[in-house]
Amino acid sequence: MTTLILALVAGAVVGLSLGALGGGGSVLAVPALIYLLGFTPVAATTAALVIVTLTSVTALTGHARDGHVRWRAGLLFAAAGIGPAMLGSALAASIPGAVLQGAFSVVAAGAAVRMLRAGEERAGEHVAGPVRAAGAGAGLGAVTGVLGVGGGFLAVPALVGLLGLRMRAAVGTSLLVITVNSLSALALRGGTLHELDWAAVAPFVGAAVLGAWDGRRLSAKVKGTTLRRVFAVALLLVAVFMLVDAVL
Repeated sequence: MTTLILALVAGAVVGLSLGALGGGGSVLAVPALIYLLGFTPVAATTAALVIVTLTSVTALTGHARDGHVRWRAGLLFAAAGIGPAMLGSALAASIPGAVLQGAFSVVAAGAAVRMLRAGEERAGEHVAGPVRAAGAGAGLGAVTGVLGVGGGFLAVPALVGLLGLRMRAAVGTSLLVITVNSLSALALRGGTLHELDWAAVAPFVGAAVLGAWDGRRLSAKVKGTTLRRVFAVALLLVAVFMLVDAVL
């Protein structure tokens, strides 16, 4: 019973984050699966991919219906990052875990500060061209591949700052990027899905899906500038936590 309650609570938080902010799925799900539900790190990352994929698809449909997904830019952004992410993953095998974690925290903190310092959102939206979208996607793919996490948390700042999307569009488009990336990663781990504790994963997914719908409705009621600042503060807190954990 305790496991079920913890899975439901953790799932709701992950879903709320993905639905409202377009990120935070893996960053929140992996620690919850390890520290609350007793998963091994390897099993936790695989389970998190399942959870994040299903939750992102659910949230994506709602944001798409609201017109907040930039399909062309998002697909190009995601596709351009697949190759660099694979190369980054290979490189990461030779880098100490503490160094990777510290590097991620620095990158995340920098993205958060940039978003906090940004002014009010423009009245209009000018989406960057395909070359810039592909370049930004490749860069993010490399960073994500090396550092291991940060798909949504780093995609949203990149979509806002580099591609020129407004915050709500960045949240919706980030879910498209997360879905593509998660499916790509999950395809490589398909043979291990039967090893997961589905008694914990299933309620986690169910709560996350419901939380994602609530998160989408919440994001629709909040100003884009306020949403961006909430996202930046959440990202900064995650960065500080990970840096402290890496140092200690």
